[in-house]
Amino acid sequence: MRKIGFLMHPGFSPMGFAVATAFEIANLQAGAPVYAVHMLSERGGPVRTSVGFPVMTEAPDAEDYDLLLIGGGMEESSAETIAFVRRVAERARRVAATCTGAFLLAQAGLLDGRRATTHWARARELQERFPAIKVEEDRIFIADGHVWTSAGMTAGIDLALALIEEDIGIEAARGVARKLVMYHRRTGGQSQFSALLELEPKSDRIQTALAYAKRNLAQRLSVEDLAEVAHLSPRQFSRAFQAETGQSPAKAVEHLRLEAARAMMEDSNHSIDVVAQQTGFGDRDRMRRAFLRAFGQPPQVIRRAARPNMSIAA
Repeated sequence: MRKIGFLMHPGFSPMGFAVATAFEIANLQAGAPVYAVHMLSERGGPVRTSVGFPVMTEAPDAEDYDLLLIGGGMEESSAETIAFVRRVAERARRVAATCTGAFLLAQAGLLDGRRATTHWARARELQERFPAIKVEEDRIFIADGHVWTSAGMTAGIDLALALIEEDIGIEAARGVARKLVMYHRRTGGQSQFSALLELEPKSDRIQTALAYAKRNLAQRLSVEDLAEVAHLSPRQFSRAFQAETGQSPAKAVEHLRLEAARAMMEDSNHSIDVVAQQTGFGDRDRMRRAFLRAFGQPPQVIRRAARPNMSIAA
């Protein structure tokens, strides 16, 4: 049985309990106790969460942990908590942090010289406060050796599924994802951002047109095509689209194509030509120019950068 120490610290966010649920479901699915999850604190007893309610914890015992898991929180960690993390981590085969839990790992010196990520809103702060870390702010999770970090909120579940996949296989991880009503586990290299969320269309007509575009990226997707879906004239559609999203329809479609192409580059072994065709760029040269405009790097470089995060990808 794999022993997991789930570190509770004052101000811990209850959102982190969703990560523990992934290991619970892995046990239920296996029909046997694959994981033993222990809620830990330095002295045991109740620990106050960021919402205000307490959670009962136990003090760590003398046995080593297969995984020490640290969730995000809303408060700065005390010197005692930092020293405690450092001590327990020395006895753990793997160490992981979700969301702003990366700050606690950084304070304990466990991220020095490593690649790491955290919630996008705090990533630059993490880099500025701890320059010895290579922070990659646009990543779902990163595994650097035995130390894992993830982005904020639900990205911790992606990290947990990746750990389960490493431990007991991809089919087990897929089964847990299905029970958690997740479409699939995002790979570590996938972006924290969504083009549709950033566009934030307000009317149903523009939302419908964008949803149609996302489903049909391999097609031409002219303004006339999208206007027809939205039941507007091309001129009305272009004006409404610009007013609601701040972008032209052509630029928005390019962003959707870039997002889909980057995900394919990072999640699959499809050739660049195939990715360009399936995401509507048509040819690799056009896709390359779009990648350089958006990311400052060609597709090949982004694919190589994602490979360290794909050692356990499906």
